[in-house]
Amino acid sequence: MSTEQTSADQTSTEHSTQQPTAQPGRPEVAAAGEWTFPEPRVRELPNGLTALVLDVPGQYVTSVRLTLPLPLRAEPRELEGVAWVMAGLLDEGTQQHDQRELSEMLERLGVGIGAGMSEGSLGVDLDVPQRHLGEALTLMTEIVREPAFAPGEVTRAVRTRLQDIEQERASAPHRAMRQLAATYYDPQTRASRPGAGSAQSVAAITRDDVVAFHREHVHPHGGTVVVAGDLTDVDVDGLLEASLGSWTTPGPAQEWERVPAPRSQDAARVVLVDRPGSVQSELILATSGPDRRAPRWPAFPVLGYVIGGAPNARIDAVLREEKGYTYGIRSGFRPRQVGGTFVVSGSVRADATVDSLRLLDEILRGVADGVTPVEATSGVDFMTLTAPGRYATADALADELAHLAADGLPLTFTSDTVAAMRRLTPEDLDAAWREDVGSDWTVVVVGDASAYRDEVEALGIGPVSVVPA
Repeated sequence: MSTEQTSADQTSTEHSTQQPTAQPGRPEVAAAGEWTFPEPRVRELPNGLTALVLDVPGQYVTSVRLTLPLPLRAEPRELEGVAWVMAGLLDEGTQQHDQRELSEMLERLGVGIGAGMSEGSLGVDLDVPQRHLGEALTLMTEIVREPAFAPGEVTRAVRTRLQDIEQERASAPHRAMRQLAATYYDPQTRASRPGAGSAQSVAAITRDDVVAFHREHVHPHGGTVVVAGDLTDVDVDGLLEASLGSWTTPGPAQEWERVPAPRSQDAARVVLVDRPGSVQSELILATSGPDRRAPRWPAFPVLGYVIGGAPNARIDAVLREEKGYTYGIRSGFRPRQVGGTFVVSGSVRADATVDSLRLLDEILRGVADGVTPVEATSGVDFMTLTAPGRYATADALADELAHLAADGLPLTFTSDTVAAMRRLTPEDLDAAWREDVGSDWTVVVVGDASAYRDEVEALGIGPVSVVPA
């Protein structure tokens, strides 16, 4: 045996007899600390706008959200949809810059901007790199103060909206939601009709209508502007005063009260929207629920999660995992400015339509029997422990602050809600469901009505009628 081989064997033996180095123990995972939503600095601008300024270190894309009180019910009945057309045209040219010039300026600055309507407000969203915030705020002011509403752009916007209405009719989820609104709400209330207007009302909109609606209803007074992002060395107050704070209008802003949307007297029924040959059925079930001012509001996002907010929730555990009828059905509370709804929606195989409705009826009625401690803990943990992730970016923080402003809720609302969720018990959830959620359901099914009408009627979940798609 060679000397080299002997040396190698000895080295190997020495290594094999050495004791492994002791490894440090694994660190223990600490319990999550209590999280609170960051509070912005509040500033009143000279023209009646309230500014909410939130410094978010490390977020170098600044998010700006402008919210102006303007309910959809401000529209003339015969021109419903004019608010959406007006909002969509705000960034399509101004009196100083036509559509092409404005688009090029926004692109050069890296600005993303858009506008839209909700039940009670006009919202304009802007995102821009921090270094161009001042220029972006100047353009945002120009957009809301002096939009051009060029005749060709108005014609294009109306035509596009009419095309969208036709496409929505071909979409089962859209058709179901439209039928739900028409069935659930009193026909005299604005909520019973499409938020962006019907084909008849949109077709009647002219440029003069858009200009007049903007002149009468878009004012800074009573509105809120949110600025969120890394604002190190940024004179936000000066930039706002030089831009949106300098915006004035000749007419006063109208004061709008928050009003409920009454439910139709015959809402507790089943409507089958007939679409012959459909291989799937789109289902929507809805009943009354609370708005975010309800004392027990913290319980409702948790209840929505437990019932149908996740693949392991009650609904999917049966209809998806056990029966294989669906890819997923979801539920949740949809608050309005006053009152709200609890909505269950999703699609199932056409041949499973009747049994799906039967099972959903059983599951929803079974909620009154109580929430288990395991369900309560799961729902509370999900809603509270994921909150920091949901609000980790400047745009998410700005969106939430804009929503609070639109609903007139305190700036501590989100933190207060999460803190209250941590204290929820199964008994709290049971009381919330029992006291604040309706027991009579509006049911809409979009599919081949001829294949299951009689069987749906036999379920006894409500009077059944059929309407064409």
